[in-house]
Amino acid sequence: MSHVGVPRGTVRKRRSLALLTAGVLTIPALAGCSSDSEETSRGVPQDIAPAARDRVADGSTVNWAVDAMPTTLNAFQADADSATTKITGALLPTLFPMDAAGQPKLNPDYLESAKIIEREPKQVVLYKLNQQAVWSDGREIGAPDFVAQWRALSGKDSAFWTARNAGYERIEKIERGADDLQVRVTFAKPYADWRSLFSPLYPKEITGSPDTFNDGARTALKNTAGPFQLKSVSKAKGTVTLVRSPRWWGDKAKLDTLVFRAVAPKDRTKALADGTVHITDVDATTADRIALALRDGSNGQPLAHGPGADLTPAAALRSWALAHGSDEEQAEIAQAAREKNRKAVVAYGAEQKALRGYAVRKSLEPAYTQLALNGESGPLADDRVRRAVARALDRQELAETVLKPLGLPAKPLGSHLALAGQPGYKDGSGALGDQNTKEAQALLADAGWTQGGAAEKPKDTKAGSEAEKKADKDEAEDKKKADKEADKTDKDEEKADRAAVGSDDSAASRAEGLYIVGQDDKPGAGPVQAPDASTATHVLAPSRAAAAQSLALLRQASAVSAVSEDGTTAEAASKATAQDKATAQDKQPGGAAGAYAPLGTAAPAPASVKGPLGKDGKTLTLRFVLPSGPGSQSLRGVGERIAAMLEKIGIGTEITKVPDESYFKDHIASGDYDLALYSWPATAYPATDGRPIYAKPEPATDGSLLVEQNYTRVGTDHIDQLFDQAVAELDEKAARELMKQADARIWAAAGSIPLFQRPQLVAVDKKLANVGAFGFAAPRYQDIGFTDRQAAGSPADRKK
Repeated sequence: MSHVGVPRGTVRKRRSLALLTAGVLTIPALAGCSSDSEETSRGVPQDIAPAARDRVADGSTVNWAVDAMPTTLNAFQADADSATTKITGALLPTLFPMDAAGQPKLNPDYLESAKIIEREPKQVVLYKLNQQAVWSDGREIGAPDFVAQWRALSGKDSAFWTARNAGYERIEKIERGADDLQVRVTFAKPYADWRSLFSPLYPKEITGSPDTFNDGARTALKNTAGPFQLKSVSKAKGTVTLVRSPRWWGDKAKLDTLVFRAVAPKDRTKALADGTVHITDVDATTADRIALALRDGSNGQPLAHGPGADLTPAAALRSWALAHGSDEEQAEIAQAAREKNRKAVVAYGAEQKALRGYAVRKSLEPAYTQLALNGESGPLADDRVRRAVARALDRQELAETVLKPLGLPAKPLGSHLALAGQPGYKDGSGALGDQNTKEAQALLADAGWTQGGAAEKPKDTKAGSEAEKKADKDEAEDKKKADKEADKTDKDEEKADRAAVGSDDSAASRAEGLYIVGQDDKPGAGPVQAPDASTATHVLAPSRAAAAQSLALLRQASAVSAVSEDGTTAEAASKATAQDKATAQDKQPGGAAGAYAPLGTAAPAPASVKGPLGKDGKTLTLRFVLPSGPGSQSLRGVGERIAAMLEKIGIGTEITKVPDESYFKDHIASGDYDLALYSWPATAYPATDGRPIYAKPEPATDGSLLVEQNYTRVGTDHIDQLFDQAVAELDEKAARELMKQADARIWAAAGSIPLFQRPQLVAVDKKLANVGAFGFAAPRYQDIGFTDRQAAGSPADRKK
């Protein structure tokens, strides 16, 4: 399916942000605050039409659509994208690809074994390479390639333009083992996610110098070590062409040629019908058309959909009458319209006939959609307001909105750090609590947001103040002015008054693409104040009562994550002292992120709130930024449902729709939003990949925030410490327990609210095997091919 505003850099080196149009997850039902135990979860299986290799024909060409031509073939550069990942996956070694359960699995094509052989005094990993593994120039894959990649990615030499050095900076040295097929890696600091390293592995000719690393691998890879090798890159044709590698020692690739072709999402239905591609991600609309094509092909009836399908008999009769009437001008117009419609019907019918040659393979993509709450400034800087937003959401309804129409399981996601089916998945949402309107209203009331608050004067404005006395004096002087000046003054004062109470005539409400939810001139609805840049850095401090609530929630988060799989405490499993320090931090005055109104707290606000709440003369209105592109309808639908849910508790939303290409760069990454929807990919290495996403932002020397990939700007020292402990914990079970504790505290901080795992819809030639919706697993490119020799190359080679 199409992705909106996807930034460059989608490889593991830096967890990529995908702003999606739809998505969903299959997960056990939420257990609220009782989610204390390890959950047994099963993900949706992959859908790839599996076939044994002896049933797949040798030869032929397959065209695979990608969003755009890759700007680089170096997967470790910042502008690497999903096309880079697909292409390098067929060309270069991946030592531990993910399997169908989302776990890293040793790749026997490259490794005989890889394991930790020493833990004290330092961690040592020994790789034993497949003795047949060679680069396409005939040189053996060996320690020099590992050394060159470590030096390029360690971060010690700034001449190498790398996106991230996670894990490589912990390596102390790499050396040859007992023979040339052994590589011995010694770590200066323990690293739990050592399997994430050296994938993809580049030859030393690429990583050995800054020049070849920075520029040499952007458009060419002369030396490869996969089932395919690179033949050509054509920007003019928008293709990257791979051919079967004669040097490949593993299972021979079934295809002669694999072409990655740039096809924009909006053009994919036509590309399928024209036979330009065999494989492409599609959206729900295209998937529906393929389903209709398959249905219509079996019933032999005229199409009941497409152009002209909604034309009533009366309208058809009127059109015929106009086309054959005495009014020549009207007849000419009607005839032209009828001819245009006839051609559209013929073209649509031809496309539908061609689409019968495809099947839509469905699963869940290893990525989840979240609601991001920007906690840097404004109302959402108060954790009580963030938690109120979170507890107003019916996540089950949101999941059903996206998934049910696609026939996929619709259950909300319970973790930031694992998906259903992955080891260590646990529903941690109980640390925050289920949807509860009354408790959400109580949180807002405790934060000072009340009915009528928009009409109140700021608390620091007192009767008889010098400011008011000066204002009275100025008013008296104004009355003495000439009549023509008085008229002008009256108009200016009226304009100022409207701005002070947030008049609908404000610049924000006139902005293109802006819609203010809850501001429809309903009875009791208060005026909305436009966002003021002067308030952008205002941070609301928690009250004394909120401090107690914060401590209560941290205890709840601890309770949710404290019990391990065998019943022992997570603290004992982690053998950590940093956690005790973090707990002490949680008890400091002001509380910690994560407090919520205790169960049973009566909501001061009425059950049915009319209009946004207010405080100190300002309305509680949040700017909700959504992409405006044609492929984002589902995402906007989710956003509108969220806005309606927030309206019920008195939070107004300004829905601002922005171009897809600027959605991430100009809004998410820059922090120009209050609420936004985007997604993160799943990972087998949450301790490494999750930390930059949830790390506590640090102030820079220029006064700005260093947020890494934490675009919500919400984090705590305790969360950081749990990540640091987990990444250094070599006991996998203990490391997973630490990640569950971190996830509970991320839920409690309420900066990111996971909604659902997103769907994966892939249109595939019906005769192709071992390709489609892969789910967690990496493709085995050498197994892809046609099951019918006569069908090889069809329908993509069909002539129109």
